[in-house]
Amino acid sequence: MIDVPSQWLQGIEEFNACEYYACHDTLEALWMDSIDPDKKFYQGVLQIAVACYHLHNRNWRGAVTLLGEGIGRLPYYQPVYAGIDVTKLIQDSRYLLNTLQSIGIEGINDFVDRLAEDSSILPMVNLVSNPTN
Repeated sequence: MIDVPSQWLQGIEEFNACEYYACHDTLEALWMDSIDPDKKFYQGVLQIAVACYHLHNRNWRGAVTLLGEGIGRLPYYQPVYAGIDVTKLIQDSRYLLNTLQSIGIEGINDFVDRLAEDSSILPMVNLVSNPTN
């Protein structure tokens, strides 16, 4: 496991609080200062966060595109990396992507309206261990 910087934990908190814009800022700074393999990992999580930001702004294309790109960067890091359950993040993100693809651009407004009442379909970043160990 990588040595986890405090910004990573901050980014996870922001992601899970649906503060995707703040999460973007936090993770982008971390991503830009990192090197592979961490760089690709941070980028994948960052892209999923930005996809959720686009979703909340009813930008179907942006959400679908970035979910696909983020998911595509993460399989190498399964099952756990940087203290998070990467497999679950991929599964949850793929479920959201499939749902968005099935509703199409025409269904985005109703879908986002329903998210205000039930956001359980949104992916979460689940810590599985103390990432500083």
